[in-house]
Amino acid sequence: MTSVGHQRIVIQNNHGENLVGILHETGSKDLVIICHGFQSKKERIPMVSLATALEREGISAFRFDFAGNGESEGSFMYGNYRREAEDLRAVVQYFYKKERLLTAIIGHSKGGNVVLLYASKYNDVPAVINISGRFHLEKGMEGRLGKDFLQRIKQNGYIDVKNRKGKFEYRVTEESLMDRLTTDTHASCLLIDQNCRLQNASIDCFSNVHVMIRLDQLQCECHLPETNTLDI
Repeated sequence: MTSVGHQRIVIQNNHGENLVGILHETGSKDLVIICHGFQSKKERIPMVSLATALEREGISAFRFDFAGNGESEGSFMYGNYRREAEDLRAVVQYFYKKERLLTAIIGHSKGGNVVLLYASKYNDVPAVINISGRFHLEKGMEGRLGKDFLQRIKQNGYIDVKNRKGKFEYRVTEESLMDRLTTDTHASCLLIDQNCRLQNASIDCFSNVHVMIRLDQLQCECHLPETNTLDI
């Protein structure tokens, strides 16, 4: 099936913020929603490559920016897993109202945690694919926030993160830090309905060689080729 075009769609979340996305329309009612990772956006390679690969298989795909990222309205916030799950909720409901058949939600990196969190709360999607999502969210934070980050954020209320050149990148508030530390990926997975097909995968975004993502579960829903893989 050939593509019938790319459409820019704006969806309002429950905070009144406009979320901007691109629909890869194939003419099929089947639809996969793709979620980006931390400090990312819908134009990054994993999201575009996934949407394009699905498009080649005749499956429509929608990639969008979470609030505070890319073209979407709102302020960028560290952590923010639960609120991003609610952004995803707004997107899912939008397409259900359009009578699309949502076959899967895919999340890359932080987006992988978001799709798991979403499925654990709403249980209204048949398949969830987590690509390189972090399981232990409490790990790896010292490298980004520095030593004694808990003590410093409790004392000052926030930590400003800078890049290697000393340029300000973003602010981490105590509230947003606690959002990450209290997001339990294992507990979320246990709450996902047993009828929902769950697949974990990995992707090398920096390789020039084509990447194969195992999508055994998505194949069941979207009728992908028998190789059980998706070339991106």
